[in-house]
Amino acid sequence: MRDYLTSMADFDYQRTVTAALDGHLTAVNACVECCDRHALPGRIALFWEGRDASSATYTFTQLQEQAARFANFLLAQGVKRGDKVAGLLPRNVELLIVAFAAWRIGAIYQPLFTAFGPKAIEHRLNSSGAALVVTDAVNRAKLNEVMACPAIVTVAGAKGQGLVRGDFSFWAELDNYPATCEPVMLSGEDPFLLMFTSGTTGPAKPLLVPLKAIVAFQSYTRDAVGLRPEDSFWNLADPGWAYGIYFGITGPLSMGHPITFYDGPFTVESTCRVIKKLGITNLTGSPTAYRMLIAAGDAFSSKIKGQLRVVSSAGEPLNPEVIRWFADELGVTIHDHYGQTEVGMVLCNHHGLEHAVHMGAAGFASPGHRIVVLDDNHQELPVGQPGILAVDRSQSPMCWFGGYEGFPTKAFVGNYYLSGDTVELNPDGSISFVGRSDDVITTSGYRVGPFDVESALIEHPAVVEAAVVGKPDRERTELVKAFVVLNPQYLGDAQLAETLRLHVRQRLAAHAYPREIEFVSELPKTPSGKLQRFILRNQEIAKAELAASASVSA
Repeated sequence: MRDYLTSMADFDYQRTVTAALDGHLTAVNACVECCDRHALPGRIALFWEGRDASSATYTFTQLQEQAARFANFLLAQGVKRGDKVAGLLPRNVELLIVAFAAWRIGAIYQPLFTAFGPKAIEHRLNSSGAALVVTDAVNRAKLNEVMACPAIVTVAGAKGQGLVRGDFSFWAELDNYPATCEPVMLSGEDPFLLMFTSGTTGPAKPLLVPLKAIVAFQSYTRDAVGLRPEDSFWNLADPGWAYGIYFGITGPLSMGHPITFYDGPFTVESTCRVIKKLGITNLTGSPTAYRMLIAAGDAFSSKIKGQLRVVSSAGEPLNPEVIRWFADELGVTIHDHYGQTEVGMVLCNHHGLEHAVHMGAAGFASPGHRIVVLDDNHQELPVGQPGILAVDRSQSPMCWFGGYEGFPTKAFVGNYYLSGDTVELNPDGSISFVGRSDDVITTSGYRVGPFDVESALIEHPAVVEAAVVGKPDRERTELVKAFVVLNPQYLGDAQLAETLRLHVRQRLAAHAYPREIEFVSELPKTPSGKLQRFILRNQEIAKAELAASASVSA
């Protein structure tokens, strides 16, 4: 295993780029990097498992041909370099074909999480100006409620299920186009993905991911995830989110390593089945998923013990009890990793690099990054003093984030990108996570912007004002809790609370609705009228601490 300090000292960006890419930063194509160059006879790209225990494998060659056909279809519809192609798709092979096809012609793939409701989809499609959207029979109905929806391509179910008059039929169209399409070469600064972040003071903001980020995604997959050629790999994250598409698809496929898709809801039974059937040795996911596996106890551990080589965790800080359980019950090391949609993974306990690992520490800077802790005046802090985690962009050649598309940001100060998260530098150079300095809620590994939830609540005629915060929760890290000021004509009872919960769930996403609603007469605000969510959040933290101490003393 390579030594971490040596890897940092010897890091050379140009050498890393040359080793990572088939092309170079003046002529690169994401479809070539993630598919074409690995299209050797019989080389598998995807292991697919269905919820009904069905399965399939797809080779890089098959994906290359199908992506070329769909690329030709896109060209026939007038889609060109720089246009957005959206995918509201589950974890099936069609998602890969659509992404690869978009990349092939120099277009930009825009993932849409399948749990999003019409309002969340509408905002993202209208913001991006997507040329078309590809969906499946299960999700097609949501697009009926999307204003100014672009052209729709539907992956129909059996006997054309889900196909609406006017839609293009995905597989039927593929048969109409040739299996060759010359890839469009771009620069490393050109975008290939369009992502959205969770907003705190406004709607989710778009950001473009440049092609040079593939180098960083691959390096993380190799150094932090520790992916080896002989590993059987599974990233549990949904490819509608950054961690899923960055590191469940782009990172491993750019290495020529097959990935795993499970098309079904997360359960202990399905997780056991897929791990056993495919011989998974390298697993990545969120602490929430791992806590659910732990809760199953022997029903999970007895089936899996000895199977896994390494496990990685991202999305929220990893609890010490999870680390201990994996070591004691499964005999496997699980490591914590930290990142954001904006910068990828920048702080990790690396499986592929040798360094000390401390309980509770998020880890060390990924090679090619310099991570620092800043005070309120944006001065670098020494060991032991909490401050804001920041990326020193002047000394971080792997950092690719250049700002939000069409939105100003206060995240750039001088040479620094400010993450908004509070951390502390340790004596050995590792960094420990303290908490968030923003209002974004982390629930079950998802980041939920309170503004989106508040906006959905206010759409209901019963709601005058709303404030949404994260309430501490042992299982989910945080629950989404809403404080609601009602129209006097409405009664704040359990029935209305349930109505509001369903209203938000249908408009946004299954993970984003408030699990608790408290009706209040007013919300805490500054003299200028700005909502003070932190007061409500601190109240919930205090209540949780009081309840915990009461249970201990009882």
